[in-house]
Amino acid sequence: MGLVHAEIELINGEDLGLARRHYIGEEEVKRFNVTALVDTGAIMLCINEHIQEYMQFPFFEKRRAQTADGRIIDCDVVGQVEVRFKNRGTTCRAMVLPGDSEVLLGAIPLEDMDVVVNPQRQELIVNPDHPYMAQMTLKGVR
Repeated sequence: MGLVHAEIELINGEDLGLARRHYIGEEEVKRFNVTALVDTGAIMLCINEHIQEYMQFPFFEKRRAQTADGRIIDCDVVGQVEVRFKNRGTTCRAMVLPGDSEVLLGAIPLEDMDVVVNPQRQELIVNPDHPYMAQMTLKGVR
């Protein structure tokens, strides 16, 4: 299977909250459209420093991460990142990779949006079992 990319929109969730409370206008909400590598081996969403510089997501912590080539790097973790794909969305944290690294869409936002990789067409799609609304599995709930 080849690489799978997806067009996603990143939105500053802090700005969305300010707009909902009418502190800023809807046109002031920072948004960024990007082609992300769908990386089921990555856990989190990963953005790069250039996107972070523009979007100004709030800083939460520093974390150490191992890259695909085995290097260990320290990354900022930012939050309130609204991710939108087709009729799906999620709010998550993101690791900030150095420079203009490729954006990675990892397992946590993929699972939360209930999207799947179609290996035959090599694309990200809305889960065909739940086309209209994301569905989560809750184990042990009766």
